[in-house]
Amino acid sequence: MLKGSLARSALTNNHFLLKMGLWTILEGFLLLANAMAILNEDRFLAPRGWSFSEFSTGQTKSFKGQLIGLIYATQYMRLPLILLNAICIVVMLISG
Repeated sequence: MLKGSLARSALTNNHFLLKMGLWTILEGFLLLANAMAILNEDRFLAPRGWSFSEFSTGQTKSFKGQLIGLIYATQYMRLPLILLNAICIVVMLISG
């Protein structure tokens, strides 16, 4: 009895991994981009030393500089993010 339930559990986990496709990965990246786009410089980034003024002083080669650049790039691209979110919502409404 226990052996059968373990086999069903393993089958369920494999089914979940097979079901995660390209659309799910793209949704995850879209959510990550949304999370970076809403970070406020005055309230969140500057008190932690991640302001744009530190980024422009020449620390662009470090990991921190690259991450700050990515955050500001996503904040700059807010309009395309809004459009991608709208497309994602429409596709999810249509597909169920």
